[in-house]
Amino acid sequence: MARQRTKERTRIRLRKNDLVEVITGRDKGKRGKVLMVLPEKARVVVQGVNFIKRHTKPNPQRNIKGGIAEREAPMHVSNVMIVSPDDDKRTRMGSKLLPDGSKARIGRRSGEVLDK
Repeated sequence: MARQRTKERTRIRLRKNDLVEVITGRDKGKRGKVLMVLPEKARVVVQGVNFIKRHTKPNPQRNIKGGIAEREAPMHVSNVMIVSPDDDKRTRMGSKLLPDGSKARIGRRSGEVLDK
């Protein structure tokens, strides 16, 4: 009897507007802001990274011009790392309980709080 695989959702700690650096792939070393987080697919869209060409057909009813459009494609969350604002280097992320009882994301390199 074959076991049915359940799709596990990984928890993404990145948020919109975080500064991240690509650590592997074609755009390795590039930095950009997170534009969109797609938790169900474990992917993020980063500004200025992972461009694809989309060939679009003209559609006068929807006011769409035809041609080749370039836009950012989603990339897997494991291919990016957050950049620490205090030393401008990429870092792993952890969490910490603050004295007021709230949870905050911290950079493992310096222990500095990443949330503003």
